[in-house]
Amino acid sequence: MGNSRTPQQIPVVVLAGFLGSGKTTLLNHLLHRSGGSRIGAIVNDFGAIEIDAMAVAGALGDSTVSLGNGCLCCAVDASELDVYLERLAAPAAGIDVIVIEASGLAEPQELVRMVLASEHPGIIYGGLVEVVDAAEFDGTRAQHPEIDRHLALADLVVVNKLDRAPDADRVLRLVRSLTERAAVVPATYGRIDPEFLFDCRPSEERIGQLSFDDLHEHGGDDDHHGHLHTGYDSLSFTSDMPMEPRRLMRFLDSRPQGLYRIKGYVDFGPYDAVNRYAVHAVGPFLRFHPEPWPPAGARRTQLVLIGSGIAADALGKELEGCRNDAPHADEHGMWGVLRYVQGSEEEPDAVAYAG
Repeated sequence: MGNSRTPQQIPVVVLAGFLGSGKTTLLNHLLHRSGGSRIGAIVNDFGAIEIDAMAVAGALGDSTVSLGNGCLCCAVDASELDVYLERLAAPAAGIDVIVIEASGLAEPQELVRMVLASEHPGIIYGGLVEVVDAAEFDGTRAQHPEIDRHLALADLVVVNKLDRAPDADRVLRLVRSLTERAAVVPATYGRIDPEFLFDCRPSEERIGQLSFDDLHEHGGDDDHHGHLHTGYDSLSFTSDMPMEPRRLMRFLDSRPQGLYRIKGYVDFGPYDAVNRYAVHAVGPFLRFHPEPWPPAGARRTQLVLIGSGIAADALGKELEGCRNDAPHADEHGMWGVLRYVQGSEEEPDAVAYAG
């Protein structure tokens, strides 16, 4: 693949980061602040309900390809990826850059390898953006030391959630020490200059280095046995009956330690007929964000839970027990939920810490 981009070639940027680091929030920010540039996206969720794809669908319209219930690095090969790239790189789409938002358990080097192996003449590898959760970085790194390798591979590192890290300067210094040539950008709520998306393309020397030293061809069907996602389970929960807030908060407050990530939308029915509540939990962190119901589609609760060593069936039954079987709302029932709603003046960008 040549170093210079022809007028027809569209850069393909891989957006990666561990569970809950803020990839979807960052992508949403870029979509709403992209100016005259048009961004296409391939969104890959780990779970049968495509929560992240729903979160970006409004901004992307028909410029998104959604891949649910698995990791892209193992679900498709380079030729299949070309099919999706063909749709987004078509001249009629008018797209300037394509972002592959990986699931929080994907292997970045595999996705980079797939883009480099693409035979589509209309695209060119645009670099790897790795998003880091500053508040959870030490714990994530202790549990998953391969994060160091991901950072060394990156061309741009976004150190997100610095407002939640008590020692933000130390985390920034540590991340910089683990990168090679990547720019390291501090951020809160995924807010970075969209120009970074266009400026992170690595040099030809860097691409060559990655191709030989960091990237590898699949050795067979079982080659992904060491990937992050093999140690995690997911539970997808859907309910057409509204949830009872007190019961749901008891469930959330007592969630097991291995349940690392919860994301999705909650319907509280008579407690709030106007809004659905986006919920995001990363480790001990929990936040709800009320947002108006989309004008079309059924109102339902849709959640994805991701963890290690979790009893998915038991958790599913507990969630079923959180459904609201009462016709009327308790006037104080939402107090527990509202404790985890942050003021809109502090959080102007859509959903807090998605991704």
